[in-house]
Amino acid sequence: MITTETSPEQKSKKDIAKAVTKKPTQLITKKPARTIAPELARALTTEPVRPIAKPFTSEPTRPVARYSFKTPQGKKESVPVITQYYPKQIVYPLAKIDRHIDRKLMQAATIAQERAHAHSRSRCWHYVKDALLASGVIDSRPKTAYARDAAQELVGNYGFKRLSVNDPFSAPVGSVLVYGTSRTVGHVEIRTRDGFVSDFRSKTPSPRPLLGVYAKL
Repeated sequence: MITTETSPEQKSKKDIAKAVTKKPTQLITKKPARTIAPELARALTTEPVRPIAKPFTSEPTRPVARYSFKTPQGKKESVPVITQYYPKQIVYPLAKIDRHIDRKLMQAATIAQERAHAHSRSRCWHYVKDALLASGVIDSRPKTAYARDAAQELVGNYGFKRLSVNDPFSAPVGSVLVYGTSRTVGHVEIRTRDGFVSDFRSKTPSPRPLLGVYAKL
């Protein structure tokens, strides 16, 4: 009898073939996914989402716009251009107290401030007369009807002097400011610490022509 020897490679191939033919084909099934524990799931849902912190970066500063010009002397200069307006930042200068004038005038300014209205009633000289008389700076009521004549009567009959002041804001507290022309009724008011008062209160002086600033020394 003739026998043939098989090589190891041929034996392994035959063994694999037998194993395939003997065992039925098995279905490949996936392992079930692991379930998350209830405590872990609850922690994940209640944990707040935190934003990712962005790295700090400094914002670039915009250059200030400037207006260049040449002076009459030929020198080149520049100034910053104002792009915003803040009306609430306007501050009017406060009046100073002059120790040389009669202290009763400051009391007259307080009285006029207390009796004044928010708006004019066209009785400025009438209210100023009342304040001067109530403070005792004058001993009788002035008789002139027009405000433009107040200065002449105060100087001629009550000893007032004209001060060397041309700016209403520079008038001392208690001084009397007279405005007007020969063709107008005029206006008269008393300088207060932070404004001007007659029959109404105002932060700014009258726009009429200023005849003079008067006080009793």
